[in-house]
Amino acid sequence: MGTIVMSGTVVLVILGFGNHGWWLAAVAVLFLYLQYGRGSSSSSASSSGGGAGVPNTYQAYRDRRDRQARWERRYRRERPLESRRQERGK
Repeated sequence: MGTIVMSGTVVLVILGFGNHGWWLAAVAVLFLYLQYGRGSSSSSASSSGGGAGVPNTYQAYRDRRDRQARWERRYRRERPLESRRQERGK
């Protein structure tokens, strides 16, 4: 994907010698690629469990929250007396 974006940017820069609007298009393509294109592939890989990109912190938070909720439901189901005692103490 990066090769396609870079070669497209080079083409737009070459066209920009005749019309400077193409240079603006080249800058916009680079900006959009750096902002969304490069980061989207690494964040989707990290949210699926693999990848070396920056982890999606909200996804990690949701995973921890869901894991904690499952643990609490299981604890309440398996130990109803202890969970009632804890609820009274709050």
